[in-house]
Amino acid sequence: MRNLILSLLSLFFICCKTTGKTSASKIEIYDDALKSIVNIEAQIEVLSDSISLPEGPVWDEKNSCLLFVDILKNKVLKWDEKTGISDYITPAGNTGYAPNLEGGILGANGLAINSEGTLILCQHGDRRLAAVEKIEGVTATFKTLIDNYQGLRFNSPNDLTIAEDGTIFFTDPPFGFLDIESFKFVDTKLKGLEFNGVYKLNPKNKEISLVTNAIDLPNGTALSPDQKILYVNKMGMLDKQPKIMKIELETQKLETLLDGADLAKTYDGSFDGMKVHSSGLIFTSGPGGLLIVSPLGKLMGKIDFGHITNCAFDKDENYLYATGFVSNPKVFRIKLK
Repeated sequence: MRNLILSLLSLFFICCKTTGKTSASKIEIYDDALKSIVNIEAQIEVLSDSISLPEGPVWDEKNSCLLFVDILKNKVLKWDEKTGISDYITPAGNTGYAPNLEGGILGANGLAINSEGTLILCQHGDRRLAAVEKIEGVTATFKTLIDNYQGLRFNSPNDLTIAEDGTIFFTDPPFGFLDIESFKFVDTKLKGLEFNGVYKLNPKNKEISLVTNAIDLPNGTALSPDQKILYVNKMGMLDKQPKIMKIELETQKLETLLDGADLAKTYDGSFDGMKVHSSGLIFTSGPGGLLIVSPLGKLMGKIDFGHITNCAFDKDENYLYATGFVSNPKVFRIKLK
């Protein structure tokens, strides 16, 4: 049954096979300014090749390890140089806290670590943002940060980014209500909100506000280094218009930064998770692997990891980590300059 689920998920998410020109190198640079960050001769390392659906990578500086999730197995895993891959938290995203759709995608997804070193999770099955209070063995005690907007329970919080002042921005698409058998988003009484929102949360007083509900399927999110721009990936599965969106937080102006429709016609992959480098460049999953995009929307380069879900940097940006999709169930890293 699990193999069937993985095969069907692959068919649902993957776009078209590559038909255009391919480079002998896994790294393509379209703007020489990128060469100060990315080494075209760098080798892609595979850290693991046996994760059913890896996602949500975050670097844990305190423990010198990479944390990431296996959504389908409802786990947080960790990788370090000494021991490799091991279980970290299980269950991670579906603990029985909230009613959900049996057969949906219910594990944890996006991860982030706040300034106090606390791990924050987007939990699909529990339909909340939660913080880890303690871990005993691989069992965590979670504290709910927020589970509703105006009294209506979230769909399935998916990805998050934490601002310098502690504010949490997160997306809430309905993947917890994606029925694996029919490949349709289910309209059920369990679902409280009629839209898929991008939210802003003050974790100190739990004040929450809606940033926008105008992105049909919001996914990955990241902040510009000056904290003025919120980037959100629009997957495009509902209207076949995948885009990187840009929101000016002061004015709430929403506009397209990069239209990925043409890329999606040529390459596997979709706009899923993203991170912003200290240079301001956006490193995002997308058609063709990992795309590197300028703040003005120019495609600067591409790293061909295959179809990936998300990415992360370590603290000093020495390495870039990436998690693969079910058709490419690996965890990667590549050394940066």
